[in-house]
Amino acid sequence: MTDTIKSVPDRRQHIIDVAVISFSRTGYHNTSMTDIAEAVGVTKPVLYQHFDSKRALYLEILRFVGQELTTAVTHNAATSTDGREQTERAMIGYFSWVDQHREAFTLLFESSERVDEEFAATVREFEEAASAAIAPLITVDIPEESKRMVAIALVGMVEAVSRHVIAQGTPFDPASLGSDLAGLAWAGLRSIG
Repeated sequence: MTDTIKSVPDRRQHIIDVAVISFSRTGYHNTSMTDIAEAVGVTKPVLYQHFDSKRALYLEILRFVGQELTTAVTHNAATSTDGREQTERAMIGYFSWVDQHREAFTLLFESSERVDEEFAATVREFEEAASAAIAPLITVDIPEESKRMVAIALVGMVEAVSRHVIAQGTPFDPASLGSDLAGLAWAGLRSIG
C-alpha cells in the first residue's frame, strides 16, 4: 500500500470520505479499520495517526456530516432576507445536500448504530444545532422558545421525507421537493403568531 495523499488535512479528509461510504454500506460493526485502510489505500498505522480507534473515527464522521448538512442549509437560506424565500432555499439546500450525499445521510439517520447511546447523542447534537440555526430564520411573531419548537418540527419534517426518498432509492428533484415542502411549511408558519 502506498500513501498517495501528502498533506495531513487532505489525508484526514480522504479517510473520512472513504469511511463514510464503508460504514454506510456495511455498518459500524461489520467494518474494520483494516477494511477502511485498504479502501483508503493506506496502512492501518496511518489511520491510527489520525483516529485513536474505529469508534473515534465514527464519531468524527457523525459530527462532520452533521456540520456539513447544517452549513449547507444555513448557507442556502442566508442568500435571502424574505421569509418565504429563506424557507424555500433552506429546504432546497437540505434536499440538495441529501441528494449529493446519500451515503452520509444514511450513516447519520438510518444507521442501526444509533442505538448506541454515544452515537445517538452525537446525532441529537446535530439535530439541536440544526434547529438552533433555523430558529432565527423564522420571522413570525412568536416567543423564541416557540420558534425553537417550530424549527425542530421543520428539521423533523425534512428528515422524515429524506428518509423516505432514500429508502425508495429513486431519483428526486431537490428543487421541486424543497419548494413543495417549503410551501407547506410557509403556510403553517404564516398561520401562527
